Amino acid sequence: MIAQSTILIVDDQPELLLGIQMTLESVGYDVLTAVDGNIALDILHRADVDLILADIAMPELNGYQLFEQIRMEPDLLRIPFIFLTARAMSSDIRYGKTLGVDDYLIKPIKPEDLLAVVEGRLRRARELKDVTPAPPAPMPPSSPSLPPVVGAPDQGTEVIEVGSLWIAPSQHRVRLRGVEIAFSAREFRVLEYLARRAGQVVPPHEIVKVSHAFDTDDIEASGLLRPLIRILRRRLGYAIGEMGCIENVRGVGYRLVTPE
Repeated sequence: MIAQSTILIVDDQPELLLGIQMTLESVGYDVLTAVDGNIALDILHRADVDLILADIAMPELNGYQLFEQIRMEPDLLRIPFIFLTARAMSSDIRYGKTLGVDDYLIKPIKPEDLLAVVEGRLRRARELKDVTPAPPAPMPPSSPSLPPVVGAPDQGTEVIEVGSLWIAPSQHRVRLRGVEIAFSAREFRVLEYLARRAGQVVPPHEIVKVSHAFDTDDIEASGLLRPLIRILRRRLGYAIGEMGCIENVRGVGYRLVTPE
């Protein structure tokens, strides 16, 4: 019997959903099911889930969109996410993997192969949890009513400045265009690290050493960083989809540039 874990299956085909559910429950997993991405999100906000298996082609909210929504939420980003789909074209597989999913499986799949992948991803998630702290709760967005802060910092206080971005590491304070912004400890560490290397491309594995105190390769590091970088951009006031001053140099890493 495998140590009890809860798995969420998301698929709009009831017969496939039932077959996967029976396979997982036969070895002791608790299983939750959803027939589209919106229902899956509702379940994730109400229940503790250890791994997600999701189809791609679904009504309302498809698998790609579900993955993006989950990775926008700090409380959910640690959950291993696996695509289980009939989309077997190389272009589909490449696209799915570039999004940062933990695995991409093709239907139909042998039960023993599915169980092996699920067990491996759950074990890896437990190992990561043992060596890294839980993700911080979302910080409230910066208030537009905060007045611009004027004047020089206290004498002797180290300040990192990248254009209008102002960081005081010892005070855990950040200002952008004179307006103070709140960051969690992990978010602050990443922003400070990039600011100290402004203009340089920093590889993902190097940033993860700072953000998660964890050594890994660039592939796994990219998956850990992607949602965190999105949150940083939002804190800095950039819209969803905008890089802003934190540029992604595809296949190489991230670079902080002077905010416009």
